[in-house]
Amino acid sequence: MKIIIIGPAYPLRGGLASYNERLAKAFIENGHNVSIYTFSLQYPGFLFPGTTQFSTEPPPKDLDIHVRINSVNPFNWLSVGNELKKCNPDLIVVRYWLPFMGPALGTILRKVKKNGHTKIVSITDNIIPHEKRPGDIAFTKYFLKSIDSFITMSEKVLIDLKRFEPNKPAVFVPHPLYDNFGERISKEEARKKLGLKNDEKIILFFGFIRKYKGLDILLDAMKILKDKNANQFIKLLIAGEFYGDRKPYDTQIEELGIKDDLILRTDFITDSEVKYYLCAADVVVQPYRDATQSGVTPLAYHFEKPMIVTNVGGLPSLVPDNKVGLIAEPNANSIAKKIVEYFEKGEQHFLPYLIEEKKKYSWQNMTAAIIKIAQL
Repeated sequence: MKIIIIGPAYPLRGGLASYNERLAKAFIENGHNVSIYTFSLQYPGFLFPGTTQFSTEPPPKDLDIHVRINSVNPFNWLSVGNELKKCNPDLIVVRYWLPFMGPALGTILRKVKKNGHTKIVSITDNIIPHEKRPGDIAFTKYFLKSIDSFITMSEKVLIDLKRFEPNKPAVFVPHPLYDNFGERISKEEARKKLGLKNDEKIILFFGFIRKYKGLDILLDAMKILKDKNANQFIKLLIAGEFYGDRKPYDTQIEELGIKDDLILRTDFITDSEVKYYLCAADVVVQPYRDATQSGVTPLAYHFEKPMIVTNVGGLPSLVPDNKVGLIAEPNANSIAKKIVEYFEKGEQHFLPYLIEEKKKYSWQNMTAAIIKIAQL
């Protein structure tokens, strides 16, 4: 098939770009002809909370990436729509993660559909966004009307989707493993690379720091452990860029008196560095207030790291309790308790289950599901 993926890709950075590039490779491995159409302007500067939208890594090899889409220019939407219509692909796979993208993507896809040939499948990361803004519902409805069928990567998103589009084909397929960040290395090697001590117990908070991800709750949990003298040798490694105001976190850390219990690596973590942070940790903690799915979960699976996740959204269904990891309630006391429980049980308790469970999350499952639902 001739397949076009629409969504972030190089030279843009981040989890969405990594996912789309890996998906393209999976389709190519199956014999399809694949291109990616990405953004020349993804977000206006005032809407982007990080330092830069662009990667400093080398471009991915053997991928046909077209930097075309301007998210705020309607003339560009019409031009790209006409270009894709003339390309006459058999299938377009489009990512939808933010209502802001609804007008641009919805307009492009309406143009494409006029060729009477192309099937359009959307991988919908979120239907109802974590951080709400005016226009969210209208923009989402506009986008969804242009889609033939849907893939969601959490059951919660599938339920949200059915509120808007109850009759179109839609299926839940778990987020495949992020296996494009290199192979697992030893904890000792990873810690040496990062300058971390081997005799410390390291819990990892990984990824962009946004309010819904609950880092402040985890900081409170660290204070509870400290007060109970249960944090001996436990360090919290925070690896990821602040997407929002950093000051409240610095103030909280100072007021809690836990600065010495933290390792702050709060610049953007490049693709080539990811494996060191995952492999250096004893356990990955996702203290989210709200969640659909998380790209951190398939990362932890790939590097065979147990997880402590909160009982919100789609997280518990991806992390079988007391097997792959532990489920906490989204409050500091519960998270602190589960951290203690994790180290009492030890990594070896979880590892056999983790290795078995990760077999479910293949790219072959994802590509097969997309092809199948496109043909309905």
